[in-house]
Amino acid sequence: MPEEKVVLTTSLYRLRKHRACASRYAYLKEKLGADYGDKTSINLLDILEHNGAQDCLWALCATAQNCDKVARLMAADFAESILQHYEKRYPDDPRPRNAIVAARKFAHGKTTEEARSAAESAAESAAESAAESAAWSAAAVIINKYLTR
Repeated sequence: MPEEKVVLTTSLYRLRKHRACASRYAYLKEKLGADYGDKTSINLLDILEHNGAQDCLWALCATAQNCDKVARLMAADFAESILQHYEKRYPDDPRPRNAIVAARKFAHGKTTEEARSAAESAAESAAESAAESAAWSAAAVIINKYLTR
């Protein structure tokens, strides 16, 4: 059975309230046009289309809906996309992969906070042991920012 579609929205008001970058906010406002009032819903996909991925990801902090699950799953996907670099250098270290699996289970409500916390600690430990790896450092930032909300 397919998962329920999630539509995430924000508004100009919410973006300002969360201190959006002034120049990126102005650019988005211009692209949306005069029809968008202060509280008009803005689909995050519109932000993605007009402002790009970085602004769309940032806008997750200003959604009208609880986007915790989406943010956790995205973080897991991002971390997994660069996991190969870590595993090439540390083939016998399963901690990052296990943390990604645990993050997905937690996002889907299939594990406990304690298990998620243990996986997070393991991922942080792996990141410390791989400090010289720029790819893993980027993944650690993503994991810390989006998996520990």
